[in-house]
Amino acid sequence: MQVLLGLKDSHQKDAGNSVKPILINNKVMSYKLFLDDVRRPATAYSYMELPILLEPDWIIVRNYYAFISIIQKKGVPNVIAFDHDLADIHYKVQSFNYEDENYEKTGYHCAKWLLDYCLDNNEKPPQRIIIHSMNPYGSANIKSLFDTYYKIHGTGLPDISENNPVLDINPYLRI
Repeated sequence: MQVLLGLKDSHQKDAGNSVKPILINNKVMSYKLFLDDVRRPATAYSYMELPILLEPDWIIVRNYYAFISIIQKKGVPNVIAFDHDLADIHYKVQSFNYEDENYEKTGYHCAKWLLDYCLDNNEKPPQRIIIHSMNPYGSANIKSLFDTYYKIHGTGLPDISENNPVLDINPYLRI
């Protein structure tokens, strides 16, 4: 499991983990990306109860900058698990101004960047989105981004049904 610390300058190196894409026929192999400032996928399994969270080989990123960096290097993953609150300050604030450039970026900013990246680069979004945040409002905001995107652009995936969801959200949140 790789953990990227998150760097503002893409030229900097993280704590000894050099991320290099694995290419097969000039395409990056599929991977799973877990965005959270403190948790690991197995911790999220304890309340999400999604077996995929127990699978090995998740790449863990801790903030917005690491999130962008890994996607720019490896391409769009097959699965992304989103947390909303990615810094201690997010736990103290009751409402967010997502447009404030001086404010630490959240999982919402990551999701927005991802969807813009997919549109700008003619890429399909991940096949599966998991929102494991404990913040009900932040989770609802992330979910709203994907719902709107899928409503306007479609999922790009065959056969989406109740038995094969694209979007999983923390079942303990009332949204």
